[in-house]
Amino acid sequence: MLRETMITVIKLDPLGTEKIRYDGDVIKQSDGEIVIQASWTMGERDLGYTRFEPGDRFIEYYYADRWFNIFDISHKDGQRKGWYCNIAEPAHIQEHTIKQVDLFLDVWVDVSGTPLLLDEDEFNAATMLTSSQHQGALHGLQALLHMIENRQEVFSSLAAYS
Repeated sequence: MLRETMITVIKLDPLGTEKIRYDGDVIKQSDGEIVIQASWTMGERDLGYTRFEPGDRFIEYYYADRWFNIFDISHKDGQRKGWYCNIAEPAHIQEHTIKQVDLFLDVWVDVSGTPLLLDEDEFNAATMLTSSQHQGALHGLQALLHMIENRQEVFSSLAAYS
């Protein structure tokens, strides 16, 4: 069993500028994948389709070979809110840090398994994206939507809601 270890998550924009940094506890790690637990520590944020509140639990899945990450979000009482997925370059997983370049597109998945594509206009207007980033983001989005539709891996618990 892996001993709980703190790790720092660093989210970068496509130009490499740091946007946010926070710590989480490693709960599982294997070749090319790391799962951490973090808590929402900022103020309440109403996104319209969900609300992030202080104490919300985030189980975060990062992959070294996939163009997305997945946050399984629950209220502090344990009630699942849904999944927030960032389309991003494959994660750079190191001993003490996870660095990932965010590519603007996001997907919210509610508890019934319905995906909501977010920030498509921001992605389409992002002229700083390289051709590789643009194509990787589109590939990552399709792979993620396939996982959701087929209730695979992190989304396998959706079968209970079908």
